[in-house]
Amino acid sequence: MDFDTSLEQARALDRRDQLGRFRERFLIDDPGLIYLDGNSLGRVPKDSVALMDRLVRHQWGNRLIRAWNDEWMGLSRRIGAKLAGLIGALPDEVIIADSTSVNLFKLIAGALKERQGRRKIVTDRVNFPSDIYILKAVADLLDPAYELVVLPVDNGFAVSDETLERAIDDDTALVLLSHVMYKSSYMYDLARITEIAHRRDAMILWDLSHSAGVVPMACHDLGIDLAVGSTYKYLNGGPGAPAFLYVRDDLQSRLINPVSGWFGHRKQFYFDTEFEPAAGIDRYLTGTPSVLSLAMIEPGVDLTLEAGIGPIRTKSIDQSEYLVSLWESVLMPLGFRLNSPRNGDRRGSHVSFGHDEGYRIDQAIREEKKVISDFRMPDNIRLGIAPLYTTYEELNNAVQALAEVVTSGSFRQYSDVIEGVT
Repeated sequence: MDFDTSLEQARALDRRDQLGRFRERFLIDDPGLIYLDGNSLGRVPKDSVALMDRLVRHQWGNRLIRAWNDEWMGLSRRIGAKLAGLIGALPDEVIIADSTSVNLFKLIAGALKERQGRRKIVTDRVNFPSDIYILKAVADLLDPAYELVVLPVDNGFAVSDETLERAIDDDTALVLLSHVMYKSSYMYDLARITEIAHRRDAMILWDLSHSAGVVPMACHDLGIDLAVGSTYKYLNGGPGAPAFLYVRDDLQSRLINPVSGWFGHRKQFYFDTEFEPAAGIDRYLTGTPSVLSLAMIEPGVDLTLEAGIGPIRTKSIDQSEYLVSLWESVLMPLGFRLNSPRNGDRRGSHVSFGHDEGYRIDQAIREEKKVISDFRMPDNIRLGIAPLYTTYEELNNAVQALAEVVTSGSFRQYSDVIEGVT
């Protein structure tokens, strides 16, 4: 799409935006703040504020422990069933539990046990580092003889289909990849890579953290084995909100949950000392859930379902194309590089700009221009597009802010030593 990159055109695009009405459903205390970090922590839905008040005052404050039977015991499954609609899964294939990292541990161990006898595990170098840490830890714990293959980038942003096809063989037990790359926003073809893995009877585990809520997918219909994902990015579940895991229905009784806790027991309140896994997806629960954090996921999921994942993806592509057009006309002449795919179909919902002074520039726009983006080493300034509340005017102003701090040289007053959350 060709864009007029003027501020007037940005405002015209906002007036025509069919999803623009959802912005007022979020708590925005400072309308002058441009927030482009929803790919890392989403804004607060207004319904979450009212829900937290009810949780504390009525459910916890008034009902006390009775609230477990009133409201809380079914939350993990109920919210998981709703979230399933956003990733193309069946309602009983998704549950909310623990963190993304803990869920990865559980599903990696289950997959490796299921494919016992195979000795190869495949991932890529641009996967989220924590995913690789956990993969190595589980492999070493189960059998140091596992061969972990971490494939290098060979298509500019990730690993080509051809390289994956050569790497995945009859000895491959598991393939673990992120759907959308956390730095570049490059997006793998779920169907194609899943088919490559299954052709060799390898299991595939997808990390959907940077695509859940903004990219349509069909986990069940594609036969995807396993998946995990975050709820506090585009799903607006709140800082550190519990994650979700997906296990295809026919695999649920075959895979172990290596972290067998009482919430995954078939007769939880019989307090039997012998573990007997619950039926279906419930067996992947472990310990007592953090109810307040868990409940906060639902308003964001409801908003996303109401808006529709199709329209959300359409706006995401349009806005990222607009942002790339702004880069081309405003930022490229100032030394900014496009560190995301140029093809919108291969891009998630954030755009990364590279600059040799990226970290200092990121600090400058935050402090001087009230633009919140984030930074990822070595040079990536990430601008996250959350279609339910990001406006074209915000994107336009953010690009102008980037240009101004570089043109004025004001970024030079900031340290290049990374501290705290970036």
